[in-house]
Amino acid sequence: MLTIYKTTEQGLETLEMIANGAWVNAIDPTPEEIEKLINWGMEMDYINYSLDQDEMARMERDEDYTFILLRIPMYQPESDVPYNTVPLGIMILGNKIITVCRYNSDIFIPLTNGKHRYLKTGKRYRLALYIFLETAARYLNLLREINRATELVEDQLQKSTRNREVLELLKYQKCLTYFSTALRSNEVMMERVQKTQLFNYYEEDQDLLEDVLTENQQAIQMTSINTEILSSMMDAFASIISNNLNGIMKFLASITIILSLPTMIASFFGMNIELPLEQHPLAFPITLLLSFGVSMAVAIIFWKRDWL
Repeated sequence: MLTIYKTTEQGLETLEMIANGAWVNAIDPTPEEIEKLINWGMEMDYINYSLDQDEMARMERDEDYTFILLRIPMYQPESDVPYNTVPLGIMILGNKIITVCRYNSDIFIPLTNGKHRYLKTGKRYRLALYIFLETAARYLNLLREINRATELVEDQLQKSTRNREVLELLKYQKCLTYFSTALRSNEVMMERVQKTQLFNYYEEDQDLLEDVLTENQQAIQMTSINTEILSSMMDAFASIISNNLNGIMKFLASITIILSLPTMIASFFGMNIELPLEQHPLAFPITLLLSFGVSMAVAIIFWKRDWL
């Protein structure tokens, strides 16, 4: 999908053809759309970089263009790792800006719905900064979702005797690892952007870049804290699961002992030898009461010792 936006007096509008000061947003472009991007001046190598799942954040600059590769967060509930990161290529070329990504990310929604009233597609570097800002904000939002998800798993782990909940926590730990790697590479790239002075033409852009760096650093710290908490939680709950299982085994062993006592008494009175009460008319009820009494006495002892 290839969409062309341009800021006019009426706001952000969608165009059919490329124009000066336009923003071209390519999502998983088809071969025909890739051909258009090449005709508009974007080299095939940079398109491939933007679509390669394993590319890391970086910046490349030439006299004619500035290429920025950013790692953005993605929520993919159908995947084994629901929270992951993907590359987003930003090409500032001549009087236009081109973004290329394999997936349609939620970071584009606030950029196109009028959230930022100072967003102008003609101000290409400011638009890139708003993309940085929305990326950092999206990381923070998804980190909060991961927190809520781990809290739900934590409630289930309190009484769990299975590994399913621990494996669920391991899945979120993988997500945090991907986030941490992407955020740190983004930070290195943004610091390089700051050193190039490309975004210092306007005072507002300088302030916006500072906000971006602050938000990104906050996301890094939040990811680091969550990773440490999750790691400690997994170790603690592995012990809890083991203790829960030991408690169940202790309970079953106690029940086995209690139920075996009537069987033992019945075995004694079932022998073909002289036994007490064998001529007594109430021998059977007395034997039942004896079995019940012994079982109750042992159950009370186990209960007071917290074995039951």
